[in-house]
Amino acid sequence: MSLPVHSGRGRRAAMETGEGRPGVAATLRALNGALGRSAALWIKESGARNLRHRDFLAPRAALSAIFPDGQVPADVVAGLASLAGPGVLAVRGCQETPAGLAVQVQRPEAFRRLLGFLPDPAPAGGAQQRWVVLHCPALREPVALRPRHLRPLLLADHLAQLLRAQGVSVCLVPALAKEGSQELVQQLRIDWPSSTGGFALSDAVVALKQALGKSPYATGCEERPGKAALPEDVICKVHLKNFVEQQGLVGYDPNLDVLLVTEEKLQSLAELQQAVLQCTAEDQGSCFSIVHVVSCKEEFQQQQLDLLWRILDPRAHTALQKHLICGPVKVTNPSSPIGADQYFQLRKRQMYEASVMKYGELAQDESWTEVIDTLTVAAIRFEMLSTAHRSQLTLDLEDSSISTKGTKSGAFVMYNCARLATLFGTYQQAVERGTYPPLPPASELNYSCLREEGEWLLLFNYLLPFPEVLKQAAELPAATKGIRITASTETVCKFLIQLSMDFSSYYNRVHVLGEPFPHLFDQMFARLQLLGAVRDMFHRALATLHLPPLSQI
Repeated sequence: MSLPVHSGRGRRAAMETGEGRPGVAATLRALNGALGRSAALWIKESGARNLRHRDFLAPRAALSAIFPDGQVPADVVAGLASLAGPGVLAVRGCQETPAGLAVQVQRPEAFRRLLGFLPDPAPAGGAQQRWVVLHCPALREPVALRPRHLRPLLLADHLAQLLRAQGVSVCLVPALAKEGSQELVQQLRIDWPSSTGGFALSDAVVALKQALGKSPYATGCEERPGKAALPEDVICKVHLKNFVEQQGLVGYDPNLDVLLVTEEKLQSLAELQQAVLQCTAEDQGSCFSIVHVVSCKEEFQQQQLDLLWRILDPRAHTALQKHLICGPVKVTNPSSPIGADQYFQLRKRQMYEASVMKYGELAQDESWTEVIDTLTVAAIRFEMLSTAHRSQLTLDLEDSSISTKGTKSGAFVMYNCARLATLFGTYQQAVERGTYPPLPPASELNYSCLREEGEWLLLFNYLLPFPEVLKQAAELPAATKGIRITASTETVCKFLIQLSMDFSSYYNRVHVLGEPFPHLFDQMFARLQLLGAVRDMFHRALATLHLPPLSQI
C-alpha cells in the first residue's frame, strides 16, 4: 500500500500561499537576518533533551558579542516571533534563557507543511546541464578485486546516485570488462556500465601517440650503451616532474619524475577522453568535472595518468581533474589475503546464520533468498560507506562481527524499514476488513495530535533536513587548491543509522494502530501520515545505495 504524503488539494493551496517547503537553511538565514547578522549565529537543536524546550538557540556568548550586556532589544525579540518567508518555519515563541535566546517553532504548523501540502522538492534547474565523470581505476587492476578495491567502487556508485538525485548527469569510467568482476558487481547491486566488446578506442590511442611525438616532455626509448633495456611494451618516457614545475601545479607527489608510457596507459586515457566527448556532445553548453575515486594505494599511479593526460591533451577539461582518495582497508584475522568475492560470500554466510539464530530455520524459498542477499549487500555497503572516505577502514571478519540487530549495521536499517512495511500492510488489511476507515486526505488531518517527543524528533531531525542531507552528501568542492577533494560520502549511511535508532525507540514505545474507536482515529491518522513520510524517506535514501526496501525480515 502506498499512502500519500500530500494531497493535490494541499499542493495547490501551498502554491497559492507561496509557503514553500520548510527547510533548515532558510529558517537559519531568516533567524540570523532578524538579528541583523549575515554570519551563522543560531544553532539548530537536535538532542531530545533540548528539544523539549527549544528548537533553535542563539548562544549567550554570541549574543554578548553583538549586543551590550548580551541583552537583545525587545523589538528584535518581537520581530523574531513574527518571522515568516518562503521555506521558513513559523515561530511560536521566543524568550531569553540562561543559555541564550531560545526559539520554539509552531509544531502543528510544521507538521502540516511538511506532511500535508508540498511534494518532494525537485532539484533546482539551471541554464547549464552539469556533468560529472567518475573514474574508478580499481576496475582496471589486473588482479582479482579485493576489499580495498571495493571501497572506491562502492563509493563511486553511491556518489553517482547522489549526484543524479540532484539533477547531475554522471558518466562512469571504465567499463567493466572482466567476467568475474561483472558477477560480483551485479551481486553487490552496483550499477556500472559493462564493456560491449565492440567499442574500439584505437583512433583515440593513435591520436595520443601522435601527441606524444610532439610533446617536449616526451623522449624516445632508444637503447644506449651501458643502459638497461626497457620493457618491450614501453612506448616512450615522459618527464612529469619538469611539467609540474613549469606549470606551477600544486598537490602532486614530490616523488613523481619519469613515467614509462605503455599502450595500456594510453587506452585508459582514451576511455576518459571518450567520456568527456560524450558529456560535451550531449549538451554543448554543459559544465562538467572529472573525479578520480581511487584508493590510497593507487593514488601515485593515478597522479601519473592525470599529468600524462594534461600533457597530451592541454584543453580546459584536463585541468578540471580532482582526486577523491579512499583510506586503507585493514582486514583483521584473515587466514590469507581475501578476495572481494570471498568477502561477499563470507558476509552472506554470516548473515544467513545470524538470521537463523534470530528467526529459526529459514524457508529455502526464493523470497528468503532475496532477503538474505539484500541484507548481505546492506551489511557490506554500510560497512564500507559509514566511515569518512579518507579514514582507515577496518573489516572484522569474525562471525561475531555481523548481526541482524546491531544498531550500527545495514541490517538494522533494513529491519526498521521492513517494520514500516509491516505496519502499513497490517493497517491496509484492517481497512479491508472494515476495522479502520481509510486514511483521509492529508489536508484534513489534525496534526495537533502529534504531541509525542519522538514524533517531533522524527520530523525536525530527519524529514525537515532530509533534502539538505542529500545535497550535502553530493557536494563536490571542485574549486579547491591542489588536486585532492573531500566529500561527505558517509552522510547518508550515518543519517539512516541514526534515523533507525530514533524510529525504533519511538515505535517500541508508541502503539500506532490503537483500538478501533472513532475518538482515537485522529491521532492514528496523523501518526500514519508521519510514518508514511518516514517510510518514503527511508526508500529514497536507500535508493542512493541501490538497496530495495524489504517488506519482511
